[in-house]
Amino acid sequence: MNTSQPAIRAQKVPDMDESWLRLLRAEFSKDYMVALSQFLKAELKQYVVYPPMREVFTAFKWTAFDNVRVVILGQDPYHGKGQAHGLSFSVKENIPPPPSLKNIFKEINADLKLDISALRGTLTAWSAQGVFLLNTVLTVRSGQAASHRGRGWEQFTDKVLTVLNENRTGLVFMLWGRFAHEKASLLDATRHKILTAPHPSPYSAASGFFGCRHFSAANAYLQSQNLPTIDWRIK
Repeated sequence: MNTSQPAIRAQKVPDMDESWLRLLRAEFSKDYMVALSQFLKAELKQYVVYPPMREVFTAFKWTAFDNVRVVILGQDPYHGKGQAHGLSFSVKENIPPPPSLKNIFKEINADLKLDISALRGTLTAWSAQGVFLLNTVLTVRSGQAASHRGRGWEQFTDKVLTVLNENRTGLVFMLWGRFAHEKASLLDATRHKILTAPHPSPYSAASGFFGCRHFSAANAYLQSQNLPTIDWRIK
């Protein structure tokens, strides 16, 4: 039993950059978010949930709405101890990169001819440059992948993608895996660059993630929009 993590309260807005709150504040009083809050409270009485509740919205703190240039959309957080911290695919300091992240580094190395060490996997350097690291579902039960799907997070992340799509232009969206691909219908390919590939998991990376060259494609598109490119190295 784990009672140390306070659940998200729908009547209160989370700790995120004010630029996001202006667009998303109303979501936290809607019925689906109230129901999600109650679900999380029940989960926390019986299970360990990742990431810790104080870190669920980390992506919204690290990358302000107006600073977003690239969106990397994953599925749900890592479900191993100490890994997830609210940024898709990223892990906390001193945590070895999981297999999916190692495969991301392999693709960057092959695509951009960079030598990224697989010893460190905290992606905050990307977030600081405008890479918005979002999962379609923002919490997970320890050891049980996909355990929080269908509980309301998908509606919330649909809203997040919709406000990005409608209020910004010239963004790059990297959609990795089937659940991320389903979000493509929310995005306008005439306003943004939409890139899709299989998930970088060892189960699917060889089916098209390797060789997708999303990182060079993202930078080429940003350059075409007269925007700074992303330094994909891990610092």
